[in-house]
Amino acid sequence: MSPRYFKPVAIIILFGLCASTQADTLTGWVSQVTDGNTITVQDYANQQHKVRLMGIDAPEKYQIYGNRAHQTLGALLNGRDVAVEWHTKDRFGRIIGKVLVTPFDSPCRNQPDCPRTLDAGLAQVKAGQAWWNRNNANEQTPDDRSRYEQAEFDAKVHRNGLWAENNPVPPGMFRRDIK
Repeated sequence: MSPRYFKPVAIIILFGLCASTQADTLTGWVSQVTDGNTITVQDYANQQHKVRLMGIDAPEKYQIYGNRAHQTLGALLNGRDVAVEWHTKDRFGRIIGKVLVTPFDSPCRNQPDCPRTLDAGLAQVKAGQAWWNRNNANEQTPDDRSRYEQAEFDAKVHRNGLWAENNPVPPGMFRRDIK
């Protein structure tokens, strides 16, 4: 490649990389909680979007703690306004995103412009209702990786949720065992 074309091509490539890593934001309300890490968000144009919470892997429905993880996420999100920060979809077409909701104790929680600062995935990990998904940690920011890793460690130490079991079986291993 000619040197005179190198700089413009490099700039175009860099802009392309920056644009592809920038997150989109989906806003709407949670119309369904499917399980401990999957929800349906209905946007304000009435379109439904399947969303898998980034950074976590919750027990399967028929696995120990599967129902509890589902109920805990439902209590946190069902019917509530959320913002989903995302930049990719999985092989099933679900948005993989960080789901943010207004904390229950916020004085403005019933107002539409109230800040959504509670990370639902992190809340699931803290409560011991999900594992931090190390396999997909590269999807998270370094700060989020650190928070999720610490939350899982704390949940284990305090034996929260599924960590009350002696050897909880991660969902990926559970899925392999039932095949």
